[in-house]
Amino acid sequence: MIDPVLDQDWLRARGDRVVLADVRWYLDGRSGRAAYESGHLPGAVFVDLNRVLAGPASPAAGRHPLPDPGTFAAGLAELGIGDDEPVIAYDDAGGTVAARLVWLLRITGHEAALLDGGLTAYDGELDRTEPHRPPAVFTPRPWPIGRMAGIEETIAGSAVVLDARERARFRGEVEPVDPRAGHIPGARSLPGRENLGAGQRFLPVPELRERFAAVGVNEGTPVIAYCGSGVTACHTLLAMEHAGLGDGRLYPGSWSQYSSDPRRPAAVGD
Repeated sequence: MIDPVLDQDWLRARGDRVVLADVRWYLDGRSGRAAYESGHLPGAVFVDLNRVLAGPASPAAGRHPLPDPGTFAAGLAELGIGDDEPVIAYDDAGGTVAARLVWLLRITGHEAALLDGGLTAYDGELDRTEPHRPPAVFTPRPWPIGRMAGIEETIAGSAVVLDARERARFRGEVEPVDPRAGHIPGARSLPGRENLGAGQRFLPVPELRERFAAVGVNEGTPVIAYCGSGVTACHTLLAMEHAGLGDGRLYPGSWSQYSSDPRRPAAVGD
């Protein structure tokens, strides 16, 4: 399988053999679709996070629970993405949103990667026309149980639990969208955006490995990652894989699910 993070040079050399996917979405309510229509990488299709990459939100499931595999498959097929077509996904946030699509594809055996730097690193002319790809065949596959973790597993202490949100949210100083502030007791703060450097590109692999080692993650360490709603945590898991540290597990409900029940303890501070 291709590396989970690929650069612009790789895309220029092989771009005619992959599907480009624009996966912009904004926590502040701005429209990812409108951003796509105002200018996107030539040939890119728009993948809607809420419609294709997440199921219905609820306190019991979280803000972005995993989509039904059939819904996921149908959404991609409608965009002309087939079973055997590699997908290179990007956004304008260092891949922290597009990672959801890439991670779901990779755990179900499909070739997919993040475009390092995404829209920020692209130096060509943007397009405003939407490609009309014919519908494709994309076969639904169940989400592999071994790549997910529920609440009980996350709090059990058998894995290093990484919180991919900004540090202020982890410490409980602010909480812009979820029911309570704070973090899951025992979790360690490793903000996804801090895995990025200049131009919103991933840090060099040695630096990524140092960052993970600082929170107790080395090769073979069991890891469960979460964030606000299970999106940015996928970026952390891809960074782990890119750094050669193996595969971790995602807690899909993340803080939005965990914090919805006031009986569950919340930690604050570092």
